[in-house]
Formats: sequence, C-alpha cells, structure tokens
Amino acid sequence: MCGASVRAAAEQAVEARRTADRLACEAWNKRMLGFQGPAQPSPALGDAINAGFGYLEVKCLGCTTHQTVALNIVRRPKTTPIHELERYMRCKDCSRLQGRPYKRSHLVALRPTKISASDPASTWWPGERD
Repeated sequence: MCGASVRAAAEQAVEARRTADRLACEAWNKRMLGFQGPAQPSPALGDAINAGFGYLEVKCLGCTTHQTVALNIVRRPKTTPIHELERYMRCKDCSRLQGRPYKRSHLVALRPTKISASDPASTWWPGERD
C-alpha cells in the first residue's frame, strides 16, 4: 500500500518538474523572441532538455545564418545556464574567412526540433573551453 503511494508521488514530482522546466523555457523564449533579450537569467541546459527543448537556435551576427545546436551533445554540465553557451558558439563559415575560430553569435530561442532539416551538417558547433 505504501509503495504505490510513494511511486505515485514520485511520478507527480517528475511531471511537476517537467512542467516547471517547460514554463521556464517558454518564458525565456518569449523574452528572447519578443524583446531580443536579455538572455539572462536563462534555464539550465538540463532543464531545457527535460522540458523537451532539444535544440538552441543561434544567429551569426556576421553572416546572419540561423542554425540549431543539439543540446544533448553540448559538453557542459547540465547545470550550465543556456545564456552561457553563447560565448562558445562559433560560425564555421565566418571562422574560415577569419582564419581562426571566430565568435559572433546571438542566441535566438530554444526549439523542440531543428530548424534546418534539409542541411543535417550544422555550421555551428560548441567551442572548446577558452
């Protein structure tokens, strides 16, 4: 009898956490899409993944390319706030022109799916630690 109520409470806690994470991500998206920022405070990387937002849309300020970054492959702790990822994003096209890893990015929004399904090779990748 007690075991079933413990399991039910645990399932309710998981669902409440997912709902809270989803609402935090949606609020951040509305701030970013409606006002173009500020990016902080932002949800944590793990919270965005838990809420079903598996991708981060990023815009290059140099060539205005929009790409998505899969959050499940980002090599940062899951407690890292999303806004901290901006400094690690590098546009491959602009980096080739500069001859070095070139950072010029703007976070756009969290997305549940990729925005460029026709081009599976993303021109953005998470950069190495500076």
